[in-house]
Amino acid sequence: MSNYFTKTEKIRFKHVDYAGIVFYPRFLEMLNDLVEDWFEEALDRPFSKIHETNGIPTVDLKVQFKKAARLGEMLTKKLWVINLGGASVNCGFRFEDENGKTCLEGEVTLVNVAIAEDRNNIKAEPFNEEMKTKISKFII
Repeated sequence: MSNYFTKTEKIRFKHVDYAGIVFYPRFLEMLNDLVEDWFEEALDRPFSKIHETNGIPTVDLKVQFKKAARLGEMLTKKLWVINLGGASVNCGFRFEDENGKTCLEGEVTLVNVAIAEDRNNIKAEPFNEEMKTKISKFII
């Protein structure tokens, strides 16, 4: 059994530049979609609920672009946990083409934060035990 959270995505016209390859900011949007899907589908914590009182901002991001992805191709996007801290989670990610070749890989660190009712103050807030248990299932 793998500990990856996996989704597929078709490269659409909206993702590509004039050369017909994925424009690099679109890869980052795809990564954010993967994180959002992971929280909703695997952790049962959809962003629509999180953002009522909390947030899960990206505080560190390392990305390596390995191979161009082209219009019409299918990507397999994988996400896993490298380290789970009190209020943070460091995840690895990789996007592969249909032949299993890596197009994009890296690490993203997310922090669980509490947001004040007036939306002016944000501070790190530890994950509760239930959330730590759910996230731990993806540690590799």
